[in-house]
Amino acid sequence: MTRTLTQHDQRPSNAAPAAPVPGADAGGRARDWAEIQERMLVPLYEAVYERLEVRAGTRVLGLGCGTGLALLLATTRGARVTGVDSDTARLALARERLAASADHESAAAPAEGAGTLLPEERMADAGTEPGRAPYDLITAFQPIGSAADDVRELTPALRTAIPLAGHGTPVVLAGWGPPERCATDAVLRVAGRLTDRLRKGGWRPAHRDDLEEVAARAGLRPDGSGRVACPFGYADQDSAVRGLLSTGVFDGAIRATDRRQVEKEIGEALHPHLRRDGTVWMPNVFRYLIARTP
Repeated sequence: MTRTLTQHDQRPSNAAPAAPVPGADAGGRARDWAEIQERMLVPLYEAVYERLEVRAGTRVLGLGCGTGLALLLATTRGARVTGVDSDTARLALARERLAASADHESAAAPAEGAGTLLPEERMADAGTEPGRAPYDLITAFQPIGSAADDVRELTPALRTAIPLAGHGTPVVLAGWGPPERCATDAVLRVAGRLTDRLRKGGWRPAHRDDLEEVAARAGLRPDGSGRVACPFGYADQDSAVRGLLSTGVFDGAIRATDRRQVEKEIGEALHPHLRRDGTVWMPNVFRYLIARTP
């Protein structure tokens, strides 16, 4: 959501920058993503790392790495990580997280620094250091299938990343599962309903073949897939609204109307998922595709 759930925009380098979101606080939204929303995808990260046997020495390149939680989980397995993202506020938090993790490593067996984190436009620099081995895994964990142009806009990043890996390297793409198995789908449709009123894009429902389409556009060969349960659970309705807004999915709706209206309609859409103790619980299924580099 986008990313990421995604998910903030992943835009090609020649695209015009997105208009600012009225009332948005980039730092605050990045913190909401890090503290509330990003952890919802931990089952997805762990399932992928387990299946692909990420371990000591695995070199991981994370596209749209956000505030770095997926990278941090990879380092706990001994992986060497590099992350890129177009959101500077999220990258700043990712640096803090990885640095703090590195500080806790044993001096006798230190990690490889705190990982490498780069803005998306400098992704090519991630493979230019003398003697650097090719990446063993490329991940794009920001869920595809909630932004109007995410299928098209992820392609340039993948094409830049592919030459940094060896032949047959796995590339993992993630997306929403079937709408009937994703309780959050009804809440996300608020974004589509509000933008459609003014015929302004920004959201669309996920399509069954989104991941395969992205792989084909990037010249990747599909080689397996899986589904993972990723329920969205929040302490209360306010946390749920903040977490969902941090994904960027509702940015177009805020531009088309206003933040207060969007918050109100998200809150109403959450009512069926409120529990008696005030918590919010929405079961979801996410899908991932493993593709191979040429």
